[in-house]
Amino acid sequence: MTPPIINTPRGTIVQTANGKAQLTWNTNFQPKWQRNYTDSQKFVDSEVVRLCEPYTPLLTSMLVKSGTLGTIIGSGEVSWIAPYARNRYYTPRKSPSTTGPLRGPFWFERMKSVYRDQIVSGAKKFMGRK
Repeated sequence: MTPPIINTPRGTIVQTANGKAQLTWNTNFQPKWQRNYTDSQKFVDSEVVRLCEPYTPLLTSMLVKSGTLGTIIGSGEVSWIAPYARNRYYTPRKSPSTTGPLRGPFWFERMKSVYRDQIVSGAKKFMGRK
């Protein structure tokens, strides 16, 4: 998935009752905001992979590694590519996990409920907002 490209419109002339006005865009607008957007997306992707690790079921650690291998940081799409990832994500566990109390199904949703605000505030910092 390719990230969206931020474009700026060309200059325009606006006709008002008092006369004409010309609107021109700052030439640094597109490079600056494209870079901010790209850096912000990379931050979000890497944080999702990193913060999901304690929530992801663990037997041989291949499911955790498949999240790292299946994700192109900055693409906006995080994927766990192990063949059994979908089954582990949607199937409730039958007994408590011996590898950690957080590990189990719906790991992304459960991680998001805890770290959503932290991820959003970090992304805003990359975009220049507080």
